[in-house]
Amino acid sequence: MASTLDLSKIIDFSQRSLLISVAAIAFNPTAWNIVARNEYRNKTITRIFGGNARYGCYFLAVSIFAAGMVRDALFREALQDQPKLKLLPEPFDIIVPAVLFAVGQVFVVTSHWALGITGTFLGDYFGILMDHRVEGFPFNVLRDPMYVGSTMSFAAAALWYERPAGLLITLYVYIVYVIALRFEGPFTDMIYSNKAAADKAASSKAQ
Repeated sequence: MASTLDLSKIIDFSQRSLLISVAAIAFNPTAWNIVARNEYRNKTITRIFGGNARYGCYFLAVSIFAAGMVRDALFREALQDQPKLKLLPEPFDIIVPAVLFAVGQVFVVTSHWALGITGTFLGDYFGILMDHRVEGFPFNVLRDPMYVGSTMSFAAAALWYERPAGLLITLYVYIVYVIALRFEGPFTDMIYSNKAAADKAASSKAQ
């Protein structure tokens, strides 16, 4: 009972903004996985854009980016509604979140740069496949640098605003990303395996 009471003093579970933030965090990767798989199988977005897969991918990229901005805004709003507690002593209360955020953003931005728009925003589900696997920075340091960088940014915000609830949400973000990767990874591998098999069959026919 004491531990539950203590937790309630540092995290206000009754706040609606907390529930909305948690829902938004789960919604984004879930929705994009569903939309992308449907696109791979049915080409729904591509047909909307007159058969232009690249335009369809750009539309999805804008949608994902906008939803991410909304998610981040809801997260910040949820933090403001939560109890504040000193989490780190000075000067680490500034240094640690600043470094976490900076490193996290480096991972996110350099991932985008290395993959490009179509590589970042599920272009392979539209049939826009990369010629080879990206192996340079940051992918030579982390397998999933975008997800790691994003998680680091959530943790940085929680520490900066000194909200214990933010650290709990960060753990939740990590779990959501791990689950999303379990669906994304095998499906993406299947797409490239099918492409390799089709190329091999076409090469055999040509010979």
